[in-house]
Amino acid sequence: MADLKLKDLRYLVALADTRHFGRAAERSFVSQPTLSAQLKKLEDYLGVQLIERAPKRVSLTVAGEEIVERARRIVEASQEIVELAKGHTDPLSGRLKLALLPTIGPYLLPNVAGKLRKQLPRLELMLYEYQTDVMLEKLHSGEIDVGILALPVPLDGLESYVLYREPFTVAMPANHRLAGRSNIKVADLHDETLLLLEDGHCLRDQALEICSSIGAHEKQDFRATSLETLRQMVAAGVGITLLPELAGRGAYGAARGVTIKPFAKPVPTRTIGAIWRKSSARRAVILALAKHIEAHAL
Repeated sequence: MADLKLKDLRYLVALADTRHFGRAAERSFVSQPTLSAQLKKLEDYLGVQLIERAPKRVSLTVAGEEIVERARRIVEASQEIVELAKGHTDPLSGRLKLALLPTIGPYLLPNVAGKLRKQLPRLELMLYEYQTDVMLEKLHSGEIDVGILALPVPLDGLESYVLYREPFTVAMPANHRLAGRSNIKVADLHDETLLLLEDGHCLRDQALEICSSIGAHEKQDFRATSLETLRQMVAAGVGITLLPELAGRGAYGAARGVTIKPFAKPVPTRTIGAIWRKSSARRAVILALAKHIEAHAL
């Protein structure tokens, strides 16, 4: 009897993730007939049906779901072996899967990406955007190597590194009563209408924490999916919002109809950090990346 093949487990995981033979084959860089035939051989080898095949639907059997869970761990462990070996030969090279919060990525990356390419030229970054809960799940499952997000978060099995502390600013319509101020006290926002991101964004919770004690009230019939949507609603005069400092710089800070003001001391801030698995074989390059961001973020 032939040995269980790692590539067949990869095909099975790809099918479980995509629920589509064509997309699984594309992701696995093989033809659809090849992938389908190999998965049938895997079922024959194991003596159990793993996949329910229907004309317009692909699903896994109960046995398939259980085996995929273990197959995923085997595939991830095999990749860790490859990365561990690569790390010993050239620890600052290879592919690194980096995830960032949507409220961080577009504003941080322009500050650090160019310098990073010069400092770590052999490093290939694969970039993703996830909200906090999804990012933590993908870190624990091994789907990404490192995440950049707002701290603190639960660190069960994870390691963290503080990158920078980012001040919040107030974005208001250009004709707002506070637009002439050089800076804004939190108490100045009393009874203001606050525009916030939808549930799931940690920035929403941080803004609510800052403003909850002074009577600012959230606009209940509006939840934004991005900071840029918030910015447009502010420009339309619907309310005010809080923005991380990086989101108010450069072209972002020059949006028509919007005035951005710093807070007076004590300035509310958020702590941005990098997190990764304690067991990661990529710790050396992750720390090099983290120290680069620490030096060039703000």
